Amino acid sequence: MLAEERTYDIVVVGGGLAGVCAAVAAARLGSSVALVHNRPVLGGNSSSEVRVWVCGATAHGVHRYARETGIMGELYTENQYRNPEGNPHYWDQVVLDAVLAEPLVDLFLNTDVRQVAADGPQDARTVRSVTGWTMGAERTTVFRAAQFLDCTGDGLVGHLAGARYRIGREARSQYGESWAPEVADEALLGSTILFSTKDAGRPVKFVPPSYAKDLSTTPILRNRVLRTGDNGCDYWWIEWGGELDTVHDNERIRDELQSVVMGVWDHIKNSGEFDADHLTLEWVGSLPGKREYRRFVGDHTLTQQDILGQRQFDDRIAFGGWSVDLHPVQGMYADEPGARQRYADGVFHIPLRSLYSANVGNLLFAGRNISATHIAFGATRVMATCATLGEAAGTAASLCATHRLTPRQLAHERLELMAQTLLRQDASVIGVKNTDDADLARTARVTASSAQDVLGTPPDADAEPYPLTRDVALLLPADPALDAVELLARTEEPGGTELTVELWGTGLPENGVPADHLATTTVPVPPGGPHWVRARFGHRPERPQNVVVVVRARPGTALHLWDGRVDGALSLRRRAEGDAAVDHDIPEEEGQSVLEWSARELRRRSFCFRAEPATAAFAPDKAVGGYQRPYGGPQMWSSAALGDADPTGEWLQLEWDEPAELRTVQVVFDDDVDEYLNNLHRHRTPFEVMPELVRDYRLLARGEDGQWQTVQTVRGNRRRHRVHRFAQPLRTGALRIAVDGVHGARHAHVVAVRAYPR
Repeated sequence: MLAEERTYDIVVVGGGLAGVCAAVAAARLGSSVALVHNRPVLGGNSSSEVRVWVCGATAHGVHRYARETGIMGELYTENQYRNPEGNPHYWDQVVLDAVLAEPLVDLFLNTDVRQVAADGPQDARTVRSVTGWTMGAERTTVFRAAQFLDCTGDGLVGHLAGARYRIGREARSQYGESWAPEVADEALLGSTILFSTKDAGRPVKFVPPSYAKDLSTTPILRNRVLRTGDNGCDYWWIEWGGELDTVHDNERIRDELQSVVMGVWDHIKNSGEFDADHLTLEWVGSLPGKREYRRFVGDHTLTQQDILGQRQFDDRIAFGGWSVDLHPVQGMYADEPGARQRYADGVFHIPLRSLYSANVGNLLFAGRNISATHIAFGATRVMATCATLGEAAGTAASLCATHRLTPRQLAHERLELMAQTLLRQDASVIGVKNTDDADLARTARVTASSAQDVLGTPPDADAEPYPLTRDVALLLPADPALDAVELLARTEEPGGTELTVELWGTGLPENGVPADHLATTTVPVPPGGPHWVRARFGHRPERPQNVVVVVRARPGTALHLWDGRVDGALSLRRRAEGDAAVDHDIPEEEGQSVLEWSARELRRRSFCFRAEPATAAFAPDKAVGGYQRPYGGPQMWSSAALGDADPTGEWLQLEWDEPAELRTVQVVFDDDVDEYLNNLHRHRTPFEVMPELVRDYRLLARGEDGQWQTVQTVRGNRRRHRVHRFAQPLRTGALRIAVDGVHGARHAHVVAVRAYPR
């Protein structure tokens, strides 16, 4: 047996997406990191061992402009390029490569941490080291560090360190949560084993093993839906163990789940109810995907009200958008539906105070074990959200190690440092503005070759009638105003008709549903058509904001719909009777605006419209010192239309009164965070690279002689966030980003530019 000791700035235990993003984030900030994982592949429940879809704030396309950025965003878009077929093994490679790209990360796979050395009184403990056993190598390693992260999901490290935690459901009276039970209990969400099938192209028999469950002896056939075309996470409802201890009873839970998987497949193959002769099993999981166990206690416990009320935390470090999604404790054997879900009107925020231990001074955590009630956990537990929490926790750990802070001190005394560091990384935060004093771009004059000032569909748009059998809407920026909107309409009424058109506010800048009624007008539509008709509003808000233009249903009348995307605008349709739910097998609760007004069916399509007056939503200065995501508007510079997608001559420029010395230039491009992505392609997006991304560009610096010199050339870019570091300080009075090619969009977009002397 071998024994060794290793010392790092940070030790991350757990190599799921939370742990991976934590390790990468800390390493990019200059910290030495040990990433310790007890499986042979990274990715946790998303890996090829378990194969759960990586879902997050987009919630299968429910929310607008909600896809994660930062490290999770990099994983999504890299997988989209490398792995358009959704191969789970290729996804493993994407995750592993992200870690291997960081020289400051040492990766320890197959290493199980079972011992933790911690000391101090119960209310002020300190972790000194953790000890791991590497299976197959007969090696024991003691890992020492200043900061430790428990990203294990089950929370074993924190438990062994003496961190306070909860298991089960809180009583309704504890936090006033309407979904909580009257009496606290130890009920949990259960675990799941998935399977996948394929068409063999010839008849294939299936002889069930002796342990296959006879489904006729269970409530499954009565209460769940089996389909031959379903695979993987379509069978999320094969869930059990909520009434047990999902850790200590893991082996029993695995056996029960596998027996039901075999029983499901036996029923599909051999009951005679399905056309399944040519189908065969391709893969069955051996490792239960756990949903819930320990939830640590931090300085803030996230609650149902925080999620559904979209509480605006000052110390927000990430966001989510998944519904509060809770399952019956009996799992697949329950008589009630497999889930109960409720969405907020937009994304919700998560505070830093939920990511560190209330009683262990150098312990942070990320993933499904953060400080949240059982109800709130139902929304934060999905993996893309866990990944963003990992980036935030890794960032916090690195800042703590560098500045000799505790996580609590960082949250209460150096919050601006945390917020601006996350924003500089292009992490998943919404509503945080760039106030970084070190960013020299904020002191520059910003100009551009052109700017998009027309908000509307192109004049030559080839559009088809869309009957107004339901209410429809446009989500638009009012920047600086929305005086009027012209719509392309037609009617079959011989004497013409009138449209009722309303203007609504969105409530919060991050939301995209009608919330506050602002105005109503009627618009005459002459017979026949199409005709451009004008709805006048004269809306001039105190500050730029998104608004929703609602057009009420009118039989015999249609708006024209263009098969194309308008920057900064989304088309919505109101739910009508008979429309499919987000998940066909889950009943939907009433009063959910974000489900009532859906953008999914009309994504990358637009009702023909023209907004007045000219918009300032894409002005050059939007790329400097502002927000890095849509927030009350698109928040980016956009050039004028490129014609045949030829951006030759388009540029964005920073100019200083006195020459600046630059060592780092960061550019954030637009990769359309409204486009829903999934690692295993539950939803198959047609683009390997987002069309809105700039493909080819140059950085140019203006010399003392007034001549422009190219200092960086990039070809074939497919990253949103690019960091350019210069070996020697670059002294210049002006910096220009020259766009030489895009991936197919009609405009060149730059979301943010930053310039630093270090």
